[in-house]
Amino acid sequence: MGIKSFQGKRDTSQGNEESQILVSDYMTKKLVTFKAEDSLDTVISQLIKYKISGGPVVNDKNELIGIISETDCIKHISESKYYNMPSDTNNTVGKYMVTDVDTIDKDMNIFDAAFKFISSHRRRFPVVDNGKLIGQLSQKDVLKAAIKVKGNTWK
Repeated sequence: MGIKSFQGKRDTSQGNEESQILVSDYMTKKLVTFKAEDSLDTVISQLIKYKISGGPVVNDKNELIGIISETDCIKHISESKYYNMPSDTNNTVGKYMVTDVDTIDKDMNIFDAAFKFISSHRRRFPVVDNGKLIGQLSQKDVLKAAIKVKGNTWK
């Protein structure tokens, strides 16, 4: 008679409880934001001061209305310099910001968010709840989450 494999009573709860790592766990909540009426010179100064590559544009109700980035500022500068024109007096954020903004849900799994970064080629996603800006998730935030998971679960 052969020996049967004995592993003991199986615990049905083991492995079923996956702790979700959510966007809200890693998003940045203290943001540098801009208003549509801000000048691009102000934006450029803030981008340099805080060492960031862009930021959300909000209205007075803290509702997301756009994104302004280094690229948007550089486009304005290069266009005016290329045509040897003086800086436009109407060089406001509202004129140069991107208004078609992809957002991300605060309850999304961080690794689903990573896939969204890969497929969209974006560097950051604003996080909006009930129309209000509540945070921002960057690619660096996803990397921080990955390192923490690796440290806790992988051997």
